[in-house]
Amino acid sequence: MSSSPLVLEVAGVSKSFGGLTVLKSVDFSIGKGRSGAIIGPNGAGKTTLVNVISGVFRPSAGSIRLGGENIAGLDCYRIARKGLVRTYQITSLFLEMTVRENIEVALIAREKYRPETSSGRDSVAELLELIGLNSLEGNLVSELSHGDQRLLEVGVALAFNPEVVLLDEPTAGMSPAETERFINLINTKLRGRCTIVLIEHDMEVVMRTADRVCVLAGGSVIAEDLPERIGQNRFVKEAYLGHS
Repeated sequence: MSSSPLVLEVAGVSKSFGGLTVLKSVDFSIGKGRSGAIIGPNGAGKTTLVNVISGVFRPSAGSIRLGGENIAGLDCYRIARKGLVRTYQITSLFLEMTVRENIEVALIAREKYRPETSSGRDSVAELLELIGLNSLEGNLVSELSHGDQRLLEVGVALAFNPEVVLLDEPTAGMSPAETERFINLINTKLRGRCTIVLIEHDMEVVMRTADRVCVLAGGSVIAEDLPERIGQNRFVKEAYLGHS
């Protein structure tokens, strides 16, 4: 996906469940500090690919390299500690804990947080400021809007100080104003801090945040190009519209 030094390389990755093949020799890569998007029609295999990369599923074939190290088949928590984290389509937060406490739990899991120290308090404050939720740190997560919950999920992911963040349909269900905030977060605060890979249906989000777009259909990569050119690709048109 990029000419900058590669941080994530997916090569020949396939995934089968019994006799059903969901991913077929998928290849893509993304450079350090870049933002890429993986798109495709429903059933294309996008979430399965994220699950394989992040360790939820083991690939049936292929390699997944993070910073040159093959992480294919490692458990989720080992992959997270090596620098690749992800969010989920369905919100996965502690709803009856506060915003601050959710960030603290993530920092504790990373084994880098001591709440009694000034550095620990600064770490929480920095992350809350980054995602724009510092004024809500004492609120229960259950009291937050859907958009704020999605932002908090990104903050929890960033608590691991990752090299790569996989965001699985992060703007699903957001209002236009919430989506705009999310786009702004990626473009003004996350670019350069880490590498972003979006699984996204909202093409405006893709066009405004991605440096490169990879298109899946039927479990295979059918196109990879700049956002402004991907919509003109004949194979992409056929995959989405049934004709070119």
